[in-house]
Amino acid sequence: MKQHLKTKYFKNHGFLVATLFFIGGNVSASTLSVGPGKQFNLPCEALAQAKDNDVVEIDGASEYSGDTCAFGASNLVIRGVNGRPKISAGGKYAWGKGIWVPFGNNTTIENVEMSGAAVPDQNGAAIRLDGNHLTVRNSYFHHNENGILTNNDGVSNVVIENSEFGFNGFGTGYTHNIYIGHINSLTFKGNFSHDANVGHNLKSRAQINTIIYNRFSSTTGQPSYEIDLPNAGTAYVIGNVIHQPAAHQNPALLSFGVEGVTNTKQDLYVINNTFINDDSSRGTFIFVDGNVATPVLMQNNIFAGTGTVITQTNAIDLSNYRTVSPAFVNRMNFDLHLALGSPAIGAGTLPGKSANGFSLLPTLQYKHVANTEPRPTAAKIDIGAYQSAGVIEVIPAPVPVPPIVSPAPEPQPPVISPAPKKVKHIKTSKRFRARHAPRE
Repeated sequence: MKQHLKTKYFKNHGFLVATLFFIGGNVSASTLSVGPGKQFNLPCEALAQAKDNDVVEIDGASEYSGDTCAFGASNLVIRGVNGRPKISAGGKYAWGKGIWVPFGNNTTIENVEMSGAAVPDQNGAAIRLDGNHLTVRNSYFHHNENGILTNNDGVSNVVIENSEFGFNGFGTGYTHNIYIGHINSLTFKGNFSHDANVGHNLKSRAQINTIIYNRFSSTTGQPSYEIDLPNAGTAYVIGNVIHQPAAHQNPALLSFGVEGVTNTKQDLYVINNTFINDDSSRGTFIFVDGNVATPVLMQNNIFAGTGTVITQTNAIDLSNYRTVSPAFVNRMNFDLHLALGSPAIGAGTLPGKSANGFSLLPTLQYKHVANTEPRPTAAKIDIGAYQSAGVIEVIPAPVPVPPIVSPAPEPQPPVISPAPKKVKHIKTSKRFRARHAPRE
């Protein structure tokens, strides 16, 4: 059947919009090439022409500055090839929101570096999700007001894997390395999030958060929480390195439910993580709001440094290791494998399943930079994010006992970032382009 294609192409004030209309028949997917001597010179030129199911390949040998846009194709794949392309805002933005604003569904972005997102309301993002569902892999987001910022559609599933986030945030506490709104689920796996500028290294309001095999740490920045789950929900925090520097904006490392326990559930599973607090005078490793009724399960975690382990008095405490001086192979260089003779070796108990049947047993471990590797099997499971070699045997878990809550200064009240307003997507108009996301 003959294809009828009408294209409306808009270019104004630093953004591009392509609206494609198809009448009859299916158009096969195409690969659009971007770079010097390619089909398109700039990424947004290709994104303006992209149709559903297309692939946009961006040459990594070039840098692209000031090329910002919103685009609406669904099932779109955007990826860097021949290296990682550098895409910077260059003082421009699309729709008052950021560098790329996908408003189609099921967008996948791979192997790009994005920086410099800034907008007048100080809430810009390298990627501002306005459609449904997003997958990001093998990318680097730095020096933006937000690395990634989503909407509040309640249905989206966001997957972020093997990516690095650093030095994002305007500095007011309302912007973060990653800010996930009220969506269905976030899977955050194998990432390195560090040095958020006053904000959090990860903030998510999603109903379900699967946060596995990541490293959260900082050297020069002063983040607030390393992980902030302000509306509770179901959260699996498994196999992570969670480090708080000596200089920071809030003494809590992991925060749960502190802006209102409004998600459907309030189940937090904290399994086989290595927590490190470099503040020698104060700290709270897990800060749980008093309105969270479900006991937190803490199992096989290392809590290294000063401070209260958890604020919830009825939390379930299984085979955790609390120490001021952990025996790591090389603490200064973040080789957090257990040194020979560490009491945490083989001292863990085998994790079971969550109330929903989710396996809590760690199978991978974080590998720097922004990667994972198989977690070795061993005769007995180790405590912490890393395992020595051998075959895991099933070890009965001890009877749950309440944790010991050490006196410590109360964490400072959190900076409450308003969630983004839910956006109704309409065809492009002046009113739609003029809308700005609210301050987060």
